[in-house]
Amino acid sequence: MSVFTTDDHRHMARAIELAGRGLCTTDPNPRVGCVLVRDGRVVGEGWHEIAGGPHAEVVALRSAGEAARGATAYVTLEPCSHHGKTGPCSDALIEAGVSRVVSAMQDPNPRVAGEGLERLHGQGVDVAVGLMQPQAEALNPGFVMRMRNGRPFVRGKLAMSLDGRTAMASGESLWITGEAARRDVQRLRARSSAVVSGIGTVLSDDPSLNVRLEGQERQPLRVVLDPRLSMPETAKMLTLPGKTLVVTAASPDDAWERLEARGAEVVALPDGPDRIDLPAMLRLLAEREINEVLLETGAILSGAMLRAGFIDELVVYMAPRLMGDSARGLFRLPGLDAMADTLDLEIDDIRAVGRDWRITARPVVKATV
Repeated sequence: MSVFTTDDHRHMARAIELAGRGLCTTDPNPRVGCVLVRDGRVVGEGWHEIAGGPHAEVVALRSAGEAARGATAYVTLEPCSHHGKTGPCSDALIEAGVSRVVSAMQDPNPRVAGEGLERLHGQGVDVAVGLMQPQAEALNPGFVMRMRNGRPFVRGKLAMSLDGRTAMASGESLWITGEAARRDVQRLRARSSAVVSGIGTVLSDDPSLNVRLEGQERQPLRVVLDPRLSMPETAKMLTLPGKTLVVTAASPDDAWERLEARGAEVVALPDGPDRIDLPAMLRLLAEREINEVLLETGAILSGAMLRAGFIDELVVYMAPRLMGDSARGLFRLPGLDAMADTLDLEIDDIRAVGRDWRITARPVVKATV
């Protein structure tokens, strides 16, 4: 078992900080940071900035130049050992003469896990793994989930009043929360690979489901779960940059053709009449390299995903207002008749966002696909 020093922790913390700079740009690749240290001095830094661009190790090596020889590389994820759009980072580290590599975690891809570290070790490089692994995994919850469990990480976003209501009985819901909370939601969308909603939300709100942040070019995939293929071809999201995927249980018909003519992709994943196979939907997204899903929908779909164990994190914005007992609730969860039936959550964070409160929580019981 490796013993890590205070300096090791300090440099890995910096690598994790650097990796976070790629939060909204590296998808579908993981967010990775690298720090090169020689004789106690940082000689190079880098992070993976954008998919298809150089990896963090390569950027740091270019920054260090000849000073990389004999240095220690602190990397938040095991250096890759395969040829993709760029060459193997393990080879680049070996060629640069790095003497030690400290990796926060192995690559979670079971087909390649450990190969990069083994290649380094086989070339005489001192290798250590596991330093600040929980923090490193937290950088890439979707990539880790997809590699280990074959589905994306699902983050459910909801807005509610202090009495747990999401819309008036009429369906009116704009706006429960304030401007600061809505800006915060834009940041959640920006880091997400896909935004998933249900047809009920589309029909009632005609949402854009896009990122409206200055300088943010990448748009997440918009996914609408539409069992009967009721989505209007005039939906606002079909006029916006980015791709829209409509998942249905219906067979191809005129509505299917009209949506495709408007630029949408339509895929059928039936689970019986008027029902979409949710596990199959998540597997489909994983096959398309979707790492993080932001679920923005109403009580029925949110409740179904929660009951199935497919929500990994809840981000709930709570507004300081009361909407009354005739207003709509947060989840539709039939069958919870006794305290023993209730669903438990672990609260990770509570903080003020403008005049509202943001609660981040994890369901205690989750499922794999």
